[in-house]
Amino acid sequence: MQTGSDDLPLKSAFKDVIFRNSWNLEVESPLEAIQSPMHEEEFVALIIRETHPYCKYGKAKDIALETGANRELFVDFSTRQPKYIVLSDGLMREMPWRGAGVAIPMFSVRSEADVGVGEFLDLKLLVDLAVESGFHLVQLLPINDTSVHKMWWDSYPYSSLSVFALHPLYLRVQALSENIPEDIMQEIQQARVELDQKDVDYEATLAAKLSIAKKIYSQEKEVIFNSSAYQNYFSENQDWLKPYAAFCFLRDFFETSDRTQWGSFSIFSQDKLDKLISKDSVHYDIIRFHYYLQFHLHKQLSEASEYARKKGVVLKGDLPIGVDRNSVDTWVYPNLFRMNTSTGAPPDYFDKNGQNWGFPTYNWEEMSKDNYGWWRARLTQMAKYFTAYRIDHVLGIFRIWELPDHAVTGLCGKFRPSIPLSQEELEREGIWDFNRLCQPYIKQEMLQEKFGASWTIIASNFLDESQKGQYEFKEDSNTEKKVASKLKSLCEKSMLLESEEKIRRNLFDLLQNIVLIRDPEDSKKFYPRFNIEDTSSFNDLDDHSKNVLKRLYYDYYFQRQETMWRQNALKTLPVLMNSSDMLACGEDLGMIPSCVHPVMQELGLLGLRIQRMPNEPGQEFGIPSQYSYMTVCAPSCHDCSTLRAWWEEDEERRRRFFKTIVGSDSLPPDVCTPEIAHFILRQHVESPSMWAIFPIQDLLALKENYTTRPAVEETINDPTNPKHYWRYRVHVTVESLLKDKELMTSIKSLVSSSGRSYPPTNDNELLLENPKQPIFNGKEEGPISNQLNGIPKKTVTVP
Repeated sequence: MQTGSDDLPLKSAFKDVIFRNSWNLEVESPLEAIQSPMHEEEFVALIIRETHPYCKYGKAKDIALETGANRELFVDFSTRQPKYIVLSDGLMREMPWRGAGVAIPMFSVRSEADVGVGEFLDLKLLVDLAVESGFHLVQLLPINDTSVHKMWWDSYPYSSLSVFALHPLYLRVQALSENIPEDIMQEIQQARVELDQKDVDYEATLAAKLSIAKKIYSQEKEVIFNSSAYQNYFSENQDWLKPYAAFCFLRDFFETSDRTQWGSFSIFSQDKLDKLISKDSVHYDIIRFHYYLQFHLHKQLSEASEYARKKGVVLKGDLPIGVDRNSVDTWVYPNLFRMNTSTGAPPDYFDKNGQNWGFPTYNWEEMSKDNYGWWRARLTQMAKYFTAYRIDHVLGIFRIWELPDHAVTGLCGKFRPSIPLSQEELEREGIWDFNRLCQPYIKQEMLQEKFGASWTIIASNFLDESQKGQYEFKEDSNTEKKVASKLKSLCEKSMLLESEEKIRRNLFDLLQNIVLIRDPEDSKKFYPRFNIEDTSSFNDLDDHSKNVLKRLYYDYYFQRQETMWRQNALKTLPVLMNSSDMLACGEDLGMIPSCVHPVMQELGLLGLRIQRMPNEPGQEFGIPSQYSYMTVCAPSCHDCSTLRAWWEEDEERRRRFFKTIVGSDSLPPDVCTPEIAHFILRQHVESPSMWAIFPIQDLLALKENYTTRPAVEETINDPTNPKHYWRYRVHVTVESLLKDKELMTSIKSLVSSSGRSYPPTNDNELLLENPKQPIFNGKEEGPISNQLNGIPKKTVTVP
């Protein structure tokens, strides 16, 4: 039997990009083989007479022995005597193929031609930068349209308006036509100058591009719509393109994406859609403008994608775990989503209070009815442009942290799917006072401690006294969203003295002071509140109740769910991964169930390793030299501070790192010097991981010239802030970086000296020039699958 890792050489990242010029389907017959009829097909199997490693036999009659220990086969002959033994225990163990790459959000790119933000055609420059740096990969954040609010909140790239549509923000307006009038060209140049700022001005940039695009559209629309290229594109994409264009029109017409405000259009129907987008509609020209934008975005991204393939560079996309609550997808397919819920993550490295992303959770049961057609369509679309992709929060495929839609924070959730604690189970253990455990536990002394002299004002507005010295929330204040709304109103009337944020946090603390969460769909099912031992509600219980609840808490979070979560992932992940031939990588950070890594290994799904977030218990810092091959390693990522900022933000941690990882008792420098950056990057590039991918900020730390900007300003996202403005831009153009031969040489020497593969810098450069790298030319050395280490496989006996 084969497992996921066996088909890695057939993934488009390798087949169509990295080994594009050396791919050969000729496979030599094994030295000693037998042929046997098996289900009317020809079957080939190796005869293994004793313990031996495998070897490779070439046409030149040379034999190369694999590395590692002997392989052993154990078969129990006591029950039956098989006629043949067929063994598939992994690919031949050779020096594994390893590559490196650079990660940068599309919006962070700065070029000499862009208007305020990185654009799809800038990817060609990024590909050139990758080649000059010795990188085989460029990784992006999601690039789908996020224009839900029509303001800077939409800078959040993981909150998709449509999982199919591309973001107009990344359009190069001067490439829309070869015949742009001079006055419009001057307008483009003026916008370039005005928007060439330190950070992205999301609203101004998008407004300028749409305004310019409409002017060009009015002049050339009929030429485009009559072209065969557009007609082919429309024919292939109309299933999602029509509802997307209609949604954009309705959003702008009603000035909101909240479809409950759309009158008769609030509920999607095909008949209403057909009338709205028909050629007879008075809105037809506006509808077609969205078709026009998407066609040109497709053209520009396709041009960059093909350029990357020809240059031997993998374009890696990002598959968000959720979609915005007010999106095209939830409008057209409401049955696929649990609209009364919200998606997030429990407390972890990123946020001790948990995260609430606001997306509705998926109705997996409904999705399975057509074999996850919506997901398959997403990945098919993505594969038009990318040859590898990152599955955002892959843990959510196993189980998702589900919150009620009235939650603001991410603390009081439950895993879906999960086996709850039943009322019968709890009563059997002597737990019966469910109101006490499920309602916020509020005593007068808590109010006095949290709010001081203002406690009576807070209590009179938000609480009722249920019994002497004990309180409960009023009906209009009994959820986080209700508290936030009421508090904002009171603060606007200047009725409270302390800051709104501090009072809100303290009121949320009271709401979250519970032990159990009752299932809103079944009152006899319960879920332990995350970190119950941090609550006074738990600590004021009797010892018996505390011991029982601690045991059940551990069972719920770390034991009883594992089999279910494994089965859940094995049902859905293979369908997703088989929807395309892209190389799949899973972002498996956070609270990781024990079933996750075995499943990922079984499916050939690469994992992610960030040094400051080690998977190994008891480690403060990961050790890159100990990472497994089926991983992507990186010193930082977009969801945390950059290497420079991380180094500078905590002196004690910096000392521990210097002692533990660098192996020095000396006092480390206060700033992340180029030498420190080089050391950490070298650790990663020399790791066994298949890919070492570096954020652009961490690469720029190799040279002092690029470290003048405060390190904290280079952070892309703050996961603790749900309204973070995603606007970081590299302060130097890609063209300037390409001219910096010192930096290019420094990075490339890191890659080449580590034995990692790097792309040829011109069409005539031979792969032979890659130092310490096996030669793959298909004809001489056999199939390229030999370059990738396999994973232990199962044995099949044929009776």
